[in-house]
Amino acid sequence: MKTMFAALAATLLATGASADLMKPAAPIVVRGTITAVDPTGALSVKSNDGTPLTVVLAPGAKFAALSKIGLDDIKANSFIGTAAKPGKNGVLEATEVHVFAESMRGLGEGHRAWDQGPTSTMTNGNVGKVGTIRHHSGRTLTVDYKGGTQEVVVPANTPIVSFVEGSAAQLVPGAHIFAFTMRTPDGKLATNQVAVGLKGVVPPM
Repeated sequence: MKTMFAALAATLLATGASADLMKPAAPIVVRGTITAVDPTGALSVKSNDGTPLTVVLAPGAKFAALSKIGLDDIKANSFIGTAAKPGKNGVLEATEVHVFAESMRGLGEGHRAWDQGPTSTMTNGNVGKVGTIRHHSGRTLTVDYKGGTQEVVVPANTPIVSFVEGSAAQLVPGAHIFAFTMRTPDGKLATNQVAVGLKGVVPPM
């Protein structure tokens, strides 16, 4: 599984794509819903802002499937990624959390800018401590990574997902996807890694 997910995990937890997708241009993030699948594997996607897109799957593309989980599934020693923004007193407040399989531990570790606003960040690290928030409105997580630590507040309504191994068979009309892509000469978008939500799950990252 580590080989299967390595490129995708590093992509989700950094703001770039794998080396081959970084050249010659920066990646384009696609968040949207599949509307059709071409026999060649090309995906017709309606982006979250309503823009119709065509996403071509590169040979050997990898897939991850996302399942919804709850706050109680985040344990001390879980390896997670969380997009967040500064909240009260500057403490980070999670906008989503994704929990990785044990085989993916250490991938993309760190704290960096994210693309969901000028103050948005992505933190990838090990949960060293699980705390509480008054009135049972969520949890506080201490997330440790090489070179630093972040305290992150996770409100009770925060989308939380886990990663499992996926397949191309899960790319069907109606499925929600997240992918880093590059623009091809004919104007289409190409990707070698796709995260797809299972049972209607919308990738929250």
